[in-house]
Amino acid sequence: MDRRLLRSNGRVAHISLQGKVKAEHFLKGDLHRVASTVADLCAKPSGPRDRQLLRGEAFVALDIDEGLAFGYAKKDGYAGWIDSADLISGGLPEPTHRVIAQMSYGKSTPGLKDMGRVTNLSFGSLLPVLDQKDGWSRIAWSRGTVPRDLFVPDQHLVPTATSNNDPVAMAERFLGTPYLWGGNSAFGIDCSGLVQAALLACGIPCPGDSDLQEAAFPDAARPYQRGDLLFWKGHVAMVVTASTLIHANAHHMAVAYEDIDAAIARIEKQGDGHVTSHKRPTKEVQP
Repeated sequence: MDRRLLRSNGRVAHISLQGKVKAEHFLKGDLHRVASTVADLCAKPSGPRDRQLLRGEAFVALDIDEGLAFGYAKKDGYAGWIDSADLISGGLPEPTHRVIAQMSYGKSTPGLKDMGRVTNLSFGSLLPVLDQKDGWSRIAWSRGTVPRDLFVPDQHLVPTATSNNDPVAMAERFLGTPYLWGGNSAFGIDCSGLVQAALLACGIPCPGDSDLQEAAFPDAARPYQRGDLLFWKGHVAMVVTASTLIHANAHHMAVAYEDIDAAIARIEKQGDGHVTSHKRPTKEVQP
């Protein structure tokens, strides 16, 4: 009954928990999608932040009260509270594409030099493309009750069914991204957020937090291989080469490369212990 994965707030619960938890109502919940660029998923109403959801990601709302929605993220089952103003429940087509660039934008007008209002987009944002012309994808956009179209560079998008085969290459797109505790976007990300973004882009299911990730994947034997994960208590990094890793970390306050041996020594010296496990993610392992 991990709180982060428990689809119940005491008042309402998901129907799958009937007979397992006490609640006034058991519901299937209603599917919403994130309408803002980035939305905080909080441990309780008004914080603290546990994780974040990106534009277009699915959120199943079980309870909406006083401007806050309780439910869970469909991508990984992470439960919590989100500002209901960050959600939209209907009126948009299903996402067909996702942002593959570190950062992109939606512009109110197509064309490279045409002026227009710009809306920022992060890697992993999910967008419904209506048509494509002259290098620009027209996407359906809505916030609240105001539907409109925005235009995104074609080169920044891939179909949602497309998956990469190199998680490290996906993680490297975040190099230099500021470190943000609980962050999941190109505007701020933490260690587990980076790993999840990289693995999901490769079609590998992945939980949201490092301890859940550590439990989800099988142990690996040395030598280190590209894409392996090294875990410490409260931290995770991804192996780039036999001697280099990439991770979002508070030491650099950014996503950065680091020598594996140097990182192990530094983290142990600062009091956070030694490596707790060495894992190798696979598509066959379900978190």
